[in-house]
Amino acid sequence: MSADGKDKPELPTEAELAEMDRDELATLGMKLDGVELVEYPDPWPVKGTRAEKRAERAVALWFAIAALSGLAFLVAFLWWPWKYVAPNESGYFAYSLYTPVLGFTLGLSIVAVGVGVMMYTKKFVPHEVAVQERHDGGSSELDKKTIVAQLSHSGTNSTIARRSMIKRAAGAGVGVVGLAATVFPIAGLVRNPHAKADGKDGVWHTGWKSENGERVFLRRNTGNPHDVVLVKPGDLDAGSMETVFPFRKSEEHDQHALSQALKRGDNPVMLIRLRTEDARKVVKHEGQEDFNYGDFYAYTKICSHLGCPTSLYEQRTNRILCPCHQSQFDALEYAKPIFGPATRKLAQLPIAVDEETGYFYARSDFIEAVGPAFWERKS
Repeated sequence: MSADGKDKPELPTEAELAEMDRDELATLGMKLDGVELVEYPDPWPVKGTRAEKRAERAVALWFAIAALSGLAFLVAFLWWPWKYVAPNESGYFAYSLYTPVLGFTLGLSIVAVGVGVMMYTKKFVPHEVAVQERHDGGSSELDKKTIVAQLSHSGTNSTIARRSMIKRAAGAGVGVVGLAATVFPIAGLVRNPHAKADGKDGVWHTGWKSENGERVFLRRNTGNPHDVVLVKPGDLDAGSMETVFPFRKSEEHDQHALSQALKRGDNPVMLIRLRTEDARKVVKHEGQEDFNYGDFYAYTKICSHLGCPTSLYEQRTNRILCPCHQSQFDALEYAKPIFGPATRKLAQLPIAVDEETGYFYARSDFIEAVGPAFWERKS
């Protein structure tokens, strides 16, 4: 009898505890915790019935669906045609299905695992009703030992040990879904980012890199990826900003190249025209004193914090804002960060005006990597 007047089971000795089997330990653990089982029905009191086998096959079927759809996701992710195909060209239909196929197969595999787990819990785990008295304090060594036995006892009573079909299907389903989930962080490591370091596809360069001496002009995005509208000084009012993209004359009739120029992640550039009174206050970065053209300055639109688009420009304060994490950059002082988590300035694109056409062009690629840091970057 305890101090509060309630009966407590007699504690076993070390020798008695060592001789107890799992069921005895589980029963003892419940008594020590003040747990009373009110109901503990066996879902299948008669073993091996047709209904039980149908339930087992249904659970296994959902796990099999998870495995197959997860495998289909991996196949689609690795081998489905993902490169851009223009409308009305051969292969466009398959290309347009790439993202829907990934979403459907991965979503189905996750849903199938969830349905399989819920069905198994509903069909095979005993739906017990238990009452437990509340007590304060930490767990004793005896409690820790008996709880392990209780968990093992519950696993045995769920009959999972003897249902090999469900175990194999669940293992395959969960395993493939887990493998599919690892594709996302690992896929980016498959390709060597420095394999083409000297070309425009390397991490040190962007789509603004000139090839074979061809000039790269500043192009406006009209909403139609196949339209080519170039930018000249008279197109922007003082205090305005426009997002521009690279254009090469050699790509004028290449629909794929025209579209990709608008989609490539490191291509967007902010072309800013400062007001005359503000342009007099500009502080230029060392080594980049001639990167502007008059009152026009071009900065990458890729935030140096985590690569979000710095889409906002405040005309009155001349601040460039990143809406993701609220970093702010001063357009009057080489776009250096003045607020938020960003610690590096925005890369500046050197620009000039073509003497013959009057359109803006990039004198060269950025002289520093754009976007967030990576291992080889020293600043």
